[in-house]
Amino acid sequence: MSFKIYTKTGDLGETSLFGGRRLSKSHLRIECYGTVDELNAFIGLLRDGLSDAARKEQLKAIQDRLFVIGSNLASDPEKDLPVPDILASDIDLLEKAMDTMDEDLPPLKNFILPGGHPLVSQAHVCRTVCRRAERLIVALQRAEPVAPIILQYLNRLSDYFFILSRHLALQMGVEEIVWNPRS
Repeated sequence: MSFKIYTKTGDLGETSLFGGRRLSKSHLRIECYGTVDELNAFIGLLRDGLSDAARKEQLKAIQDRLFVIGSNLASDPEKDLPVPDILASDIDLLEKAMDTMDEDLPPLKNFILPGGHPLVSQAHVCRTVCRRAERLIVALQRAEPVAPIILQYLNRLSDYFFILSRHLALQMGVEEIVWNPRS
């Protein structure tokens, strides 16, 4: 017997959280974990374009953490369900990775526009989708419980993608595109 991906239970615009509670697919909680899933897909696209095995493994670890965040957000906060946790050490890993990359980078003196190379641009897409996920989760946190460490992780992760975009440009010899406002 094979497993079918479709259940037909969402045909009327509702879905279930882990724990059984049904919500509209337009509910903010669903939007939050859907955006985290979108971020994860963009990270996969970025990973697929890289050749550096260590960096690919680092991004895979981030994808794993995002699945943890998604499982937390997809769980009914009114029930005490066993879900994996994001840990302070996960944030530490992001900070250490940023510090290591930052050692190679020239000081930032201007705003930078996304672009210059598809991988640089993909890192910026990851950054912006991460920021959107963070904003949505801030809104959710005002209405329902969300572990504060989830916001801390996403906040640091968007910084990570900014530093990564700069580091990728440096490694590939691509000039960063500086924003020049009209005078």
